[in-house]
Amino acid sequence: MDSIRGIFAGMPWWVKWVAVPLLALFVFGGVITSVLGTLIGLVFKLLLFVGLVGGLIFVVKKVTGGASKSSSGEW
Repeated sequence: MDSIRGIFAGMPWWVKWVAVPLLALFVFGGVITSVLGTLIGLVFKLLLFVGLVGGLIFVVKKVTGGASKSSSGEW
């Protein structure tokens, strides 16, 4: 770790804070994009699943609600 600090110690600030992050984005940009795309897709599918299950529960309660209103107080 000290050798990395020693290398960067003599460099200008823009190399540490601009050039190195840009190079990292250039090299690992595809990996970062694919990971973010996978995570966003997973969250979207999870929200879609929750919405569909909630809608299914709503429809089932709406349809069966008229027939089971008398028995709902007994439970």
